[in-house]
Amino acid sequence: MTAAGRVRSSSPPLPSPLAPAGTTPSSWSADPYADALRTGRGPLFLRCAGGRMLPLDVERWCAAADAADHEVLRRCEGPVLDVGCGPGRLVTELSAQGRPALGVDVSEAAVDRTRRLGGRALHRSVFTPLPDEGRWGTALLIDGNVGIGGDPLALLARMSGLLRPGGLLIAETAPVPDTDERLRVRIVRSADASGDTADLDAPGAPFRWARLGAQALLRYAARTGGWHPAGQWASGGRCFVALRSRRGADRIPPPADIPGPAVAGPRDRPPVVPQRPSGDSPLARRTERT
Repeated sequence: MTAAGRVRSSSPPLPSPLAPAGTTPSSWSADPYADALRTGRGPLFLRCAGGRMLPLDVERWCAAADAADHEVLRRCEGPVLDVGCGPGRLVTELSAQGRPALGVDVSEAAVDRTRRLGGRALHRSVFTPLPDEGRWGTALLIDGNVGIGGDPLALLARMSGLLRPGGLLIAETAPVPDTDERLRVRIVRSADASGDTADLDAPGAPFRWARLGAQALLRYAARTGGWHPAGQWASGGRCFVALRSRRGADRIPPPADIPGPAVAGPRDRPPVVPQRPSGDSPLARRTERT
């Protein structure tokens, strides 16, 4: 999942009894998301307007790719764009396999961690210009990133523009299939869940998010007219949907190259590998974390 933005403070952070052991006041900043990435652990939550708390799986996001992640990566086709890459476990695993991949995230801390681990990442929103638009073989919206922006139709339209003709989108969905929520949330630690009455555009303020189950996502995809279902599965207690872009699906060009180190970080350009369709040919896509 992706952080909505870094919380800036004009005064030094105060010591906190909730700070993780071994941290100092200077390292325990006003940004809970960046703090969690530094320590690799929570607790961390999305606090909804009205007080509901949605736990964020920081430890899993900061760990190596697990069996469910590997199933997603097995289904990817061609070069992979991980939208909301978070601390970069999927991008780094793909890179370790010699497969071209790029992560994008609005969190500078997430991008820095991804690069340190050997992945390639850009500090950028998915709604800003990105390298090789219209040429990605697979796009990932994992760890709840199908909720980015709080507008599923707008996000699906953007993903269609990023993928090459006939490209795949893989999205992780909420466990309850009919879940369809538009939320206003903020990222908080377990005990700093104060009221969120600040303006939505203020630094560190609540941001728009969505939660979608598989059936809800498929309904939105049908409404756009730009996708057809390419698979559904569950693994490790997590649920996934694959969609294939209808745009020029009869003509699929060769995989695109990945932007060079000057754009995406201090690493050599990874080799481009030939596309290998997966067994049940689902979709490919990626997302963020805290």
